[in-house]
Amino acid sequence: MNVRSRLKGRPPKALRRQRGVALITAMLIATLVAITAYSLSFDAGMEARRTTSLLYRDQAVQVALGAESWIASILADDLANSDTDHLGEIWASELPGLPIDGGTVSGEITDLQGRFNINNLVDSNGQVDELALQQFERLLASLDIDPRFAGIAADWVDTDRDASFPNGAEDGIYTGLTPPYRPPNQPLSSVSELAALDGMERQILRVLEPHVTALPGRTEINVNTATFAVLQSLDENLTASDVEGLISERESGGFPDYQNTFATLVTDETLTELDESTRYFQLKVVVQIATVRITLYSMLERTAQGDVVPILRSLGTV
Repeated sequence: MNVRSRLKGRPPKALRRQRGVALITAMLIATLVAITAYSLSFDAGMEARRTTSLLYRDQAVQVALGAESWIASILADDLANSDTDHLGEIWASELPGLPIDGGTVSGEITDLQGRFNINNLVDSNGQVDELALQQFERLLASLDIDPRFAGIAADWVDTDRDASFPNGAEDGIYTGLTPPYRPPNQPLSSVSELAALDGMERQILRVLEPHVTALPGRTEINVNTATFAVLQSLDENLTASDVEGLISERESGGFPDYQNTFATLVTDETLTELDESTRYFQLKVVVQIATVRITLYSMLERTAQGDVVPILRSLGTV
């Protein structure tokens, strides 16, 4: 068989090339279709997960608000049954993880008047209160924190723009920072604002936070719930041994007669700043539903009439 007869049954070279291009094109199209299908499937899956997470988050928030209402009723009942607040009462017990549909809810209540109120550093006229300033200095010293932060904090909340001597800080300090800013010269709404103080570091603030608060106006300290450091800050002559004795005395249900107990330990001026009942509490509620977890912080005010209302809420941070 000659060459011509052998090639007679084969397609031309151009045709074979076209068939190769067509095959590659078909493979590319199939690949693109597969990639598109996978992308659409992945996006649909992610969208479904986002939607589910949002639904769980909304559900968790509603559970947290329900827990807030429940705690409010507990605090109202507590006031109706007792004129004092101490760490032996039911509100002071940590709420264990309780089962809910698809998850758990837990929480705890903190007596905010067992802490030093930063806004006590100024009086009703917006001027620095020397008695509160000295107490804050003692509190800082008991926590091994530089007492100069007391003067810096006082300048942060007082109404004038004159730096106090020797530890004050006003516009001249803060406007020289990068980025520059100015002190608000008004009461704090949250202790997190202390992070902006000149020289304040995260580690220092972490040590200080359990012992300070930012409450509306001036408040007394509830000696039945005050922290060790706050009790020691009440007077320069109070020793650690004295405070250990005080905490031991209040363990069974608060001080039987706090005024008689503290009359010989603190000055008459300081005695008027003490109390055995509380108006402000902080509720922390943690809700876990599936993979969604939220933390609600709620500052609750309990009036003399027994009404309990949230005055500040935040999700995730105090």
